[in-house]
Amino acid sequence: MSMTEFMDPTAAKVVLAAQRGDSINRIANKVDISYSWIYDWIERLADAGFIANTDDGIHIVDHEMRRHYDEMMGALYRRDCLSQEDAYLIPHFAGMEFAYTEIDAAYVWTQGGYQIARSHDDYPVFINVHDQDVDRWISFFEQYGIETVIDERPDASDMEGNIYYVLFPTAGGIETAWTDGNPVIPLGEAVKQMMDNRPAYEPALEIIDEEYDMDLDASHHDRMTAD
Repeated sequence: MSMTEFMDPTAAKVVLAAQRGDSINRIANKVDISYSWIYDWIERLADAGFIANTDDGIHIVDHEMRRHYDEMMGALYRRDCLSQEDAYLIPHFAGMEFAYTEIDAAYVWTQGGYQIARSHDDYPVFINVHDQDVDRWISFFEQYGIETVIDERPDASDMEGNIYYVLFPTAGGIETAWTDGNPVIPLGEAVKQMMDNRPAYEPALEIIDEEYDMDLDASHHDRMTAD
């Protein structure tokens, strides 16, 4: 395989999404590509000396190549309009810890079954980040041509792109659970956030109640029928 064949978006996604110690399955889930295809790429990338696949998981070996992949993907995403799928892929490339929160906690925990107050033309993504990483996150998203705001969702008319990120700086550790390749605040915390605005999140709570048997007394459909 020639070196130019490694300048492939899938290869780039593998290297950029990999965090030290990740399993092949974790990387496949992050980038939403089949396990077998990711396994094949990891073998090729390991043979080329870009990564190492050890008993402790995947490790990046060639950090210069990772930088080239970062530049390549940034150029690609700046050129094309971002999709909703891209919105949940790109944060994995930053190499920093994060967790989906607020609307996205409901979205992730319901496996995409619940959306609220978002559209194709106005799609904020809500993530907890370490407060010391905020400037790095802003710079990272700028490289990808994406805007960020801090703590509060802005008016859509103030944003240039349809997709942007709302960062919630967090002191100390970020509590994270993983579901479908996405780091998200723990289910109990997500439910508490939804309970604080229960009328808006009642359908999500019903989905979660059925999926995780949490005894939330969520009965959105029953109440709609009764009305």
